[in-house]
Amino acid sequence: MTEQEFIEEIKKLGIMPTQTQLDKLQQFYNLLIEWNKKINLTRIVNKEEVYLKHFYDSLTITKEIDLNKVDTLCDVGTGAGFPGIVLKIFYPNLKITLIDSLLKRVNYLNEIIKTLHLDNIKAIHTRGEDYYEQFDIVTARAVANIEKLLKYTMHLVKPSGEFIAMKGNIDEELSDAIKEKINKIYKIIKITKFQLPKENSNRSLIIIKNKK
Repeated sequence: MTEQEFIEEIKKLGIMPTQTQLDKLQQFYNLLIEWNKKINLTRIVNKEEVYLKHFYDSLTITKEIDLNKVDTLCDVGTGAGFPGIVLKIFYPNLKITLIDSLLKRVNYLNEIIKTLHLDNIKAIHTRGEDYYEQFDIVTARAVANIEKLLKYTMHLVKPSGEFIAMKGNIDEELSDAIKEKINKIYKIIKITKFQLPKENSNRSLIIIKNKK
């Protein structure tokens, strides 16, 4: 996905990017590649692949939520900063907390935040299950299977908030039996399946709430 193709596709998501945002994304890419030589962040380094599989993919959460109307968001197991850093670039209104268990990645994330002059975003060296604060939206992208993931995330979701798991193909992972098991404790609100443009790989958004 070229930068122009990226722009056209995110416009379909309702995002009208500014030149400043696109410049920051380019900076983010450069820093990602630079840091990836020092610490293991991603095996995807080709620019067009990064724009599709990391940058665009991070923004697909907007298929199910208007982030202009959200105050706080937590990205659990953010890794190289996906989706959290990308969301912050395009939704500066968000107050974002990035959580990762590896200190080297947290140091990298803090360098990204500083270099891109991003406000109201922090990276914390911890695990989801050890952190206690509540957010409007909690998300995790390609972190763990859905049952494990809920143990790391649901205590972080406000009573009025939602957890949105960003997944690939979840047909096997989320069988009817697993859905039933999850719904005994939480409430699966919606499952949205779609394909990434160009390569047509499967993606899923699973929206879950705590039972009141």
